[in-house]
Amino acid sequence: MAFFKKKNQTEVAEADLTRLPKHIAIIMDGNGRWAKKRGLPRTAGHAAGAETFRTIATYCKEIGLDYLTVYAFSTENWKRPQEEVGAIMGLLKKYLLEAIGQMERDRVKMEFFGDLSPLPEELQALCQKTREISKGYDGCQVNICLNYGGRDELLRAAQKFAKDCVEGKADPNHLSEGAFSNYLFSAGVPDPDLVIRPSGELRLSNFLLWQSAYAEFYYTDVLWPDFSKEELHRAIAAYQRRSRRFGGIASC
Repeated sequence: MAFFKKKNQTEVAEADLTRLPKHIAIIMDGNGRWAKKRGLPRTAGHAAGAETFRTIATYCKEIGLDYLTVYAFSTENWKRPQEEVGAIMGLLKKYLLEAIGQMERDRVKMEFFGDLSPLPEELQALCQKTREISKGYDGCQVNICLNYGGRDELLRAAQKFAKDCVEGKADPNHLSEGAFSNYLFSAGVPDPDLVIRPSGELRLSNFLLWQSAYAEFYYTDVLWPDFSKEELHRAIAAYQRRSRRFGGIASC
């Protein structure tokens, strides 16, 4: 059992690390606002956010989490200034190069959700190399959502299913939720138990729309670059206090 106090000492969060959720998903939000508060360019916020991701991903492996999924770059993020998009791509490249160099030591399995084809060719190649190297690893799997959007994912899944129907590989009269899930980017990965959104925003922002149907949500005003292990514990503790009924009633 781990105990952490908030800065104002008014609340104690208790997280039992012996009964973690199987899958945690995080919307890494607040980098730009973090930078603005400090009079820094938005790119500095993304750099700080990348370090937070590295810290939290490593810690999730250390405590024995099975799956961590993070929202790194959405299908809508291309609308941002070219300089900012370029900086994000550069940070992803830097992270993957370092991850590849440490994979044999860390043995973290990495996967990518989203359409990678619009990404720079070098970044696409690094994503594929990372996948191949970590394919045989057990333990924590980190899923990075790149050029990802929940609606885009559902459209692509519907198109793949329709193609299979035309080719006689699938029957629309026998489509189940489980079968449809196999057409998603997240095929084979259990749905998230807990979705965490820093920065004070109270929305999904097109993230894991299908997969989050019965997830528990944790919102915090903490901006992503300031998100800490202690804040992760608070989220886990909040999750552990809830009763998950999946549309049924609570057991006595």
